[in-house]
Amino acid sequence: MMRGPDDVALHFSDDASRTATKHPLAVLFHLAFRALALLVYLMCGWFSNSFISCFVTIIIFLSLDFWTVKNVTGRLLVGLRWWNYVDDEGKSHWVFESRKIVVIVALILNGANLYGYLRCRVKGTDKFSSAISSMMGKQMISNMFSSLWKKPEQPPPARSFTNTV
Repeated sequence: MMRGPDDVALHFSDDASRTATKHPLAVLFHLAFRALALLVYLMCGWFSNSFISCFVTIIIFLSLDFWTVKNVTGRLLVGLRWWNYVDDEGKSHWVFESRKIVVIVALILNGANLYGYLRCRVKGTDKFSSAISSMMGKQMISNMFSSLWKKPEQPPPARSFTNTV
């Protein structure tokens, strides 16, 4: 059997080497803190009846996850990082670094999530477009007119203390 120039032979044994990450330890910590927070949330009632200890443990794991994603895995795995600094004049500056294709993919995936959540909320395709337009319309009209009719705050009237005899 002759193969044409567009035919490609697939070698499935090579797939394992292509999918291996360059930073397996970063992936491990990226998943570990989230998994630990979820496990503590699900199983905390079995080990402790104290809401405070469960809450604090979950917050610690989620904080470690936030720090790891912001400072390590975001930079190593997908090329995203951000930080804030304050200059000598006291002005705050935000710095964002990213690869261009990552931002596009993130926007598409977040848009798909938003679409799915909104569609679940209205529970049907017939009402979906009318519900979205009414929610967006109500929110925009509310925001526009609330600033127009908002009365400026006035200080309370000065109290005069008179001595009555």
